[in-house]
Amino acid sequence: MRLGEIIANTFTAVLLVGGLAVVFLIAGRPLFPRRQARMVVLLPADPDKTASIRDKRQQLPAYFNLALAPRKPTALR
Repeated sequence: MRLGEIIANTFTAVLLVGGLAVVFLIAGRPLFPRRQARMVVLLPADPDKTASIRDKRQQLPAYFNLALAPRKPTALR
């Protein structure tokens, strides 16, 4: 190789690396982004604000008619 070819190849390599650096700089994102955990803290619901009635006791029926309840599904074999 001649000296001119070595200089031209070196200049091309530097130009290529610089071009890639500029592309990543303009994009604004790192090549390998840091992984971050995204957490959502769910606070317990306030029953006074979310309930449709003010009574804090559960309203259950006095009796259950089991004839109206659907049968338990059987497992497929």
